[in-house]
Amino acid sequence: MEGYRSFLCFLACSLVLGFLAVLFALVWVFHWREGLGWDGGLAEFNWHPVLMIAGFIFIQGIAIIVYRLPWTWKCSKLLMKFIHAGLHCIAMILVVVSLVAVFDFHNAKSIPNMYSLHSWVGLTLAILYAMQILFGLLVYLLPFAPLSLRTSLMPLHVYSGILIFGTVIATALMGFTEKLIFALKSPAYSTSPPEAIFVNTLGVLILIFGAFVLWMLTRPRWKRPPEASSKLQSPTGEATDCAENESTATDCSNTDKTDVEYNSEAAARRRKLDEAGQRSTM
Repeated sequence: MEGYRSFLCFLACSLVLGFLAVLFALVWVFHWREGLGWDGGLAEFNWHPVLMIAGFIFIQGIAIIVYRLPWTWKCSKLLMKFIHAGLHCIAMILVVVSLVAVFDFHNAKSIPNMYSLHSWVGLTLAILYAMQILFGLLVYLLPFAPLSLRTSLMPLHVYSGILIFGTVIATALMGFTEKLIFALKSPAYSTSPPEAIFVNTLGVLILIFGAFVLWMLTRPRWKRPPEASSKLQSPTGEATDCAENESTATDCSNTDKTDVEYNSEAAARRRKLDEAGQRSTM
């Protein structure tokens, strides 16, 4: 891998930031917000930020860069697909539980649902994320979709994943601000009490984590390299070329071009050796 040390640095920083974000969320709810519970009270609501950060942000972030981990490149592409899908499914389960918690809390306290921009965007993202996972399972994991369909839909799949991940982080930041404005009355949020500073720091950690993940995801030199053969077997048994691996492999045309150049150079060396041999016999 080109820039291997840089990649490891970004990866280590991302993991540390992700773990810190989850830890900060737990400290926030246990130190300032009555901890965790499932009784219709504030402790039940607190599952919402904790699980959203752990699942929708941290685990999803790891899932979308799992193909970039160089020590997994010796693993089969099918195995990595299962790992990729499994992490997303775990994240989706945590998202569903966190949504149940917040709706249950609102209903128990007679608080209106779905009135803020945070709730509009957040629920929309949860639905889109579920559709993205279902789409990936049907098209790329199960052996039913033809190669042409997988190839044509890959750019949409990659773009949708990046869009959802980035928007989730923006929505989380909206949620932090909304929660602090409603919860902090004396002292007010505008006076920057310790809880406000702590949660603002949590927001910065999440933002930097997202930036690092997206940087690793968008560097072409850190893509999963092509398989040993340019023709791979798909789950249906049909030949699959590099087009299906667009998200994790380099362009096939570059491989073909390299082969042509190599063959041309070898032929030129053989001609020079033949000419030298002929001159030596004259």
